[in-house]
Amino acid sequence: QVLVVESGGGLVQAGGSLRLSCAVSGRTLNTNAVGWFRQAPGAERGCVAAISRSGGTFYSDAVKGRFTISRDEAKNTVYLQMDDLKSEDTAVYYCGVVRGPGYYIRPQSYDYWGKGAQVTVSS
Repeated sequence: QVLVVESGGGLVQAGGSLRLSCAVSGRTLNTNAVGWFRQAPGAERGCVAAISRSGGTFYSDAVKGRFTISRDEAKNTVYLQMDDLKSEDTAVYYCGVVRGPGYYIRPQSYDYWGKGAQVTVSS
């Protein structure tokens, strides 16, 4: 069984910070990639950050320089540190998990998903 649980969402003012957590059970991070995706109303789900099993990272142009993805292998948890938040970051954020050597930016690549965490940035 694989369980993916996001936490840490909430309401923050523009310019503020939040840290999302993605706790994974049933898979080890050293064999899996993890991606953070977001979906705003009326939009498709898009990747904002991803990390490979070896630690390689991807960031979308929209968040590069503001967001940081990281892993804590002991806790089997991936984090998304979000700084300098903007109103356009408002979305539901989802964590996906898939076995593989790389990082993956297409939602179709992921086998397991969390239920999502709402992030709302007020301006």
